[in-house]
Amino acid sequence: MDPGLVLVFSVFCLFLLSLWRQRSGRDKLPPGPTPLPIIGNILQINLKDMRKSLTNLSKVYGPVFTVYLGKKPTVVLHGYEAVKEALVDYGEEFSGRGKSPMPEKITKGLGLIFSNGKYWKETRRFSLMTLRNFGMGKRSIEDRVQEEARCLVEELRKTNGSPCDPTFILGCAPCNVICSIIFHNRFHYDDQNFLVIMKRLNENIRILGSSWMQICRFFPGFINYFPGSHNRLLKNISEMRTYVLEKIKEHQASLDINNPRDFIDCFLIKMEEEKHNQESLFTEESLVVTVSDLFAAGTETTSTTLRYAFLLMMTHPDVLAKLQEEIDHVIGRQRIPCMQDRSNMPYMDAVLHETQRYIDLVPAGMPRSATCDIKFRNYHIPKGTTILPSLSSVLKDNKEFPNPEKFDPGHFLDESGNFKKSDYFMPFSSGKRICVGEALARMELFLFLTTILQHFNLKSAVDPKDLDTTPVTKGFISLPPKYQMCFIPV
Repeated sequence: MDPGLVLVFSVFCLFLLSLWRQRSGRDKLPPGPTPLPIIGNILQINLKDMRKSLTNLSKVYGPVFTVYLGKKPTVVLHGYEAVKEALVDYGEEFSGRGKSPMPEKITKGLGLIFSNGKYWKETRRFSLMTLRNFGMGKRSIEDRVQEEARCLVEELRKTNGSPCDPTFILGCAPCNVICSIIFHNRFHYDDQNFLVIMKRLNENIRILGSSWMQICRFFPGFINYFPGSHNRLLKNISEMRTYVLEKIKEHQASLDINNPRDFIDCFLIKMEEEKHNQESLFTEESLVVTVSDLFAAGTETTSTTLRYAFLLMMTHPDVLAKLQEEIDHVIGRQRIPCMQDRSNMPYMDAVLHETQRYIDLVPAGMPRSATCDIKFRNYHIPKGTTILPSLSSVLKDNKEFPNPEKFDPGHFLDESGNFKKSDYFMPFSSGKRICVGEALARMELFLFLTTILQHFNLKSAVDPKDLDTTPVTKGFISLPPKYQMCFIPV
């Protein structure tokens, strides 16, 4: 037979096999658009704005539907009721981490963010306990955040009211808080190692938010066989881990098991306790990945939220004026803000909540997976199926938040001006895989923003009417556009 005909026939057979496999697995899954072989529903998804694409599909197929992002099905949860039912009511069944080719290549199933099963449960339990012992959510860590806020103010004074890009400075503060917990020390803002770390973290978050990374997520083969920004990401992470490993070696040389100084010491002590356990999950490799996860997650999310908050303040001068009026009334200009002040500052509380709601930092949420075969709303979801909880659909719900595309602190205030809680506020996700650092992030956002507004007026380097608050990407993470601003001492 002619070789060309053999090739065509083989391709045709593979096409039919792919089509049959997709059809055979769709019978009991939630409804969804018909996928094409190999590429699935990629042509129906805007990778630059997945939120909008998923919202449009939910209007056709309902709050629980299936899309094929490549060859495998992903069950999408859209709207508060579906997300809450899955992540809270079926918390254990939906507590797995969905497969992501790039993170899997990087972490090898270790760490806090992309691990699963017994390893994830034990690592998360240990990390939460250790972070709490070092004061997360308590007065001791509040002292560290207050000190970092003071350093941040001094650094901002050095700008002398001149236009500057706040990205680096606003990233330094939360990074230093994490460093104090992990390494037992903070960096000066001009430290060369610190500058390199911040550069890599900023570059990594831009790469992860790119459309190319979304394509790699759906087509894993691209990672191994095609050039692209993912190679730069891998290089940055490798260099970061080399630095973390050096810190671990320093800790091992000076470790006092009776006086642990930080997270690394506690992990090393746990490793020593289990050194004779052949099945111990506490290894040096696991420590490197876990520390790297805490480092990245604890820096970028908070700094990006702060950066977005300042942009929103400049485009809403009335909000900024009310905030500073409340700060003057409750705290004044001399006393250091503390977490106890928050209960007396309903407008600041509302602004912080509205900022997180409005910016919708991680639109699609981190992918989950089914830990077992589940019957959910009369649909059969097999074990291992990727679950995508659309946090955007909750944060932008137009019944809970009238005019959700508008930045309005009134979404979290009652008629008397008191702070109003909402079950729809899920920027940290929900259920068993809710963000480990939620308490720390809330503390940092309040103390950093309040302290800065206590000492500075914010001024845009351009006419505020020309500022754009539209995210530059809405893929994995929503990043604000670049801008310059002036910090004018009060």
